[in-house]
Amino acid sequence: MLLGEIIQVALAAIRANKLRSFLTMLGIIIGIGAVIAMLALGEGAKRQVAQQLERLGPNVLTVSPGQQFMGGVDRGDSRLTADGAIAIREEGRFIKAVSPEMQRRQQVTVTAGNANLQIVGVWPAYFEIQNLSVLAGRIFTEGEERGRRRVAVIGGDVGTRLNVDTYGLVGQSIKIRGTPFEVIGMLEPKGQSSGFFNPDQTIYIPLATAQFRTFGTDRINSIYVQTSTPEMMEPTIADIDRALRRVKRLQPGEASDFSVRDQASLVNIFQETTQTFTMLLAGIAAISLIVGGIGIMNIMLVSVTERTREIGVRKAMGARRRDILFQFLVEALTLCLAGGLLGVSIGVGTAKILKESAGWNTAVSPQSVILAIGFAAGIGLFFGIWPARQAAKLDPIVSLRYE
Repeated sequence: MLLGEIIQVALAAIRANKLRSFLTMLGIIIGIGAVIAMLALGEGAKRQVAQQLERLGPNVLTVSPGQQFMGGVDRGDSRLTADGAIAIREEGRFIKAVSPEMQRRQQVTVTAGNANLQIVGVWPAYFEIQNLSVLAGRIFTEGEERGRRRVAVIGGDVGTRLNVDTYGLVGQSIKIRGTPFEVIGMLEPKGQSSGFFNPDQTIYIPLATAQFRTFGTDRINSIYVQTSTPEMMEPTIADIDRALRRVKRLQPGEASDFSVRDQASLVNIFQETTQTFTMLLAGIAAISLIVGGIGIMNIMLVSVTERTREIGVRKAMGARRRDILFQFLVEALTLCLAGGLLGVSIGVGTAKILKESAGWNTAVSPQSVILAIGFAAGIGLFFGIWPARQAAKLDPIVSLRYE
């Protein structure tokens, strides 16, 4: 038989049972669609983290409180205060900017509405470290920070949560947990950075004001340190370690109760975690591909049984074993590839819906599409080879007498 004729016969057999063919492909369609959607979520998260690193710069260090243990029992996070930030700023040899940070969610009210928003207490240097630019007004000064002034700089989308125009809030008064604050500046919209933190819906106030007027504690969440150049990261880490150990009065040989990480390492940890979960979810989705492949093998075996007499006729007319083998392989491969293409379309559509409706970061990479199509083809070949071999081995005399 000619190659074109073999392919035509295989496609005709699929068209003859359209509903059965579609139901056979359903497992492949669902599996490929799920794999594409999961990989799109993972790729979107990786790109978001890469953009965050690019915005922050490669020369930013984050100091976080460590865990306190007493008698082998975890007592929670260790104590980290602004005194540590002051010591780092004074003793660091290659430091460009330092800012402690503390944040809580508080109720914010204006005349038009109220919302529970993220309130962040920082030094003025925080805006430079985080590459936050002022769109209107100004940021607060060091004098206002030391004087515990009730002033605030708002993110570019705070007004949306408060049912007012964000730009119109500049120069007006808002209340944070019942305490009035003057809005002196508005930041340029930046987009959600990671997790649940969105700088566009955040209100920034002086650190001392946050400690003594709003939050009622001097414990901070972290300290951000920007070095003069990326090459100065290692000596700066040593300076930070020395300064904090002196402030905390840690003895030589005693373990540090804080951690210092650069942005690249934090991003790598996040990417590794994201990749692990993505692979886990994609692996679960791939199970449906295997189930779909088993379904294809089952249907192909049924098809061999149903067309035993047809196979005998083709062999009697001169068809060789490899012609019959190729015909059934083409059928299995066509079912899987058609299901794969439909699955890719569904996966891409799902990723787009998640991005537009739920606001999730998704990105469909060409590599994931090629991988999915290749995997579908592999499923077709793997699960189609056994039925094809069974069909090719049929004896023409026995096949012609089959009822």
